Amino acid sequence: MILRRYKSILLVFVFYGFSFASAQVVNVSFTSSDKDLVRAFNWAKDMALHYKGADTDPVGAWYEAALPSRYAFCMRDAAHQSIGAEILGLSRENLNMFTLFAKNISASKDWCSYWEINKWGKPAPEDYRSDKEFWYNLPANFDVLFATWRLYHWTGNKDYISDPAFVHFQEKTVKEYINTWVLSADSLLKRPAHLHTPIPYDEKDPFQSCRGLPSYSEGISNLRTGVDLVAALYRGLQTYSEILATKGKQQEAKLYAQKAERYRVRLEADWWNSSQSRYFAYHSGDGQFVNDDPTPFLLWFDVLKDRSRVKGQLAQIAATKTNMECTSYYPYLFYKNGDWDQARKYILYLSDPATPRREYPEVSFGVIDGIIQGFMGISPDAHVMTIGTLFKSNSGGSAAVNNLSVLQTRINLSHKNVHQSAIYNLGNRSFKWKAFFSGNYRYASVNGTLLTTKKEISRDGKVISWVQVNIKPGMHVEIDAKS
Repeated sequence: MILRRYKSILLVFVFYGFSFASAQVVNVSFTSSDKDLVRAFNWAKDMALHYKGADTDPVGAWYEAALPSRYAFCMRDAAHQSIGAEILGLSRENLNMFTLFAKNISASKDWCSYWEINKWGKPAPEDYRSDKEFWYNLPANFDVLFATWRLYHWTGNKDYISDPAFVHFQEKTVKEYINTWVLSADSLLKRPAHLHTPIPYDEKDPFQSCRGLPSYSEGISNLRTGVDLVAALYRGLQTYSEILATKGKQQEAKLYAQKAERYRVRLEADWWNSSQSRYFAYHSGDGQFVNDDPTPFLLWFDVLKDRSRVKGQLAQIAATKTNMECTSYYPYLFYKNGDWDQARKYILYLSDPATPRREYPEVSFGVIDGIIQGFMGISPDAHVMTIGTLFKSNSGGSAAVNNLSVLQTRINLSHKNVHQSAIYNLGNRSFKWKAFFSGNYRYASVNGTLLTTKKEISRDGKVISWVQVNIKPGMHVEIDAKS
C-alpha cells in the first residue's frame, strides 16, 4: 500500500537548509553491547532533534512531521512520531500539536480537522484552500485519537483524555464524523466514493476529489474504502471505549467496544482473500476488491487477532519493499509482534547512510521508538501507573537507557542480560515495575529476595515470566530471573 502523493513529489531535498532553532537539551541516552543499535540511536536522536521548531514560532512548540520544506506537521505523521518525540523530551511540542488538531475539528469541515498545520499556525496551503476545499485522509481522526491515548499512557498526562478540547474531538470523531462520512460498519462497501463535493465538481482538483480520501493510500482513483480505514475505525472506537472505561463509564464503554468489534468482524468476513491468504487493500467504486502491497496499518491499529494471519502479514511486509513512511513503523511493529530479528534489520536499514530518504522525519522518530519501546520493551500504563519492560534480544548481550521521561518521572533501565534487569527511579513519582523475561523462570530475585514468578503467553506464543515491584522515588531495584 503506497502513500503515492508523498512518494511522487520532492524525493530529494536539502535537509540541512532548515532554519530551526537549536534543539533543546535532551539527556536521554542509549548504550548497548550491540554497537550497531547504538549508532542507529545516536544518528536518529540527532536527526530527530533537528526537526524541533523554534519556541518563537507563531504556532507554539512543534516539530516537523510532514513533507520536508513545508515547516509543518500533519495528522498522520505526528500520530506516528509522537512516542519517539516523547522519548526525546518533546512533550510540550506533542501537547501543543495534538491540542491544535483537536481544537480545529469543525462542522464546516464535516468534522475534519486541519490535515496539516504549519509553523505560522495556519493550515498548510499545500493541503488547504478553504473549509470546503482541502486534502484529507479519513483514517486521520482515528489515528490522532489513538495517538493521544498512547501519549496518555506514556506520560500520565490526563489532559490527553480529559481536557475539553480532546473530549470534544473524541465525541465528534466517534459520532458525527462517522455519520457524516458514511462510515458505519455496514456501509463501508456501499458508501459513495466521493462525498460532500462542491458544485460544480472538478475531479482533477485534488482539493475537491481528495477531500475525504477513505484510505492513507493516495492516487487510487474511484476508491470507496481502504482496508486501513476499516482498521482505523476499529481502533478509534476501541480506544474511545478504553477511555470511557478509564473514566468509570463502563456501560458506555461496553457499547463502543461492541461497535468496534463490528468493524473487526466485517474486516475478517469481507476483506480476507482466502485464495491468496492475504487481505485485500481496497474496495473500488465499481464494487471490486483490489490487491496491493500489504499494509502495516492492520498491525498498527492492532485489529488482527488470528495469530497465523499476523504472522502472514509480517512475512508479506518483510518480502515487500515500500516507501520510507511505512517502513519507519516496522521496527516497533515487528518487535511488538515477536519478530525481533527482522525488527533489528529494519532499524539498521532505516539508519544506514546509503538508504534513500532516511532524512524523512518519520524515519528517525521511528528508529527511536523501535529501540526504546521495541528492543528495550518499555510499555507504560498510566491507568495503573505501571511500567512494563522486556529485553527483546535473541542474541543476548546488554542494553541500557538513561534519563528516560515516562509516567511523570525519570528512569534508568538496564538489561544486563536476558534474565537480569535493573531500574532506578530518578524522579519524584512512584510506579509499579512489571519486569518481564522471555522464558519459563520459576523465581526472580528482587534485590536478593526470592519471589515466585507469574506466567503469560506472548503474542508470538512464547512463555513470558514476570514479577511486579513497587518503585518509590530514589529506589534502585535489580531483578534476576531464575529457573
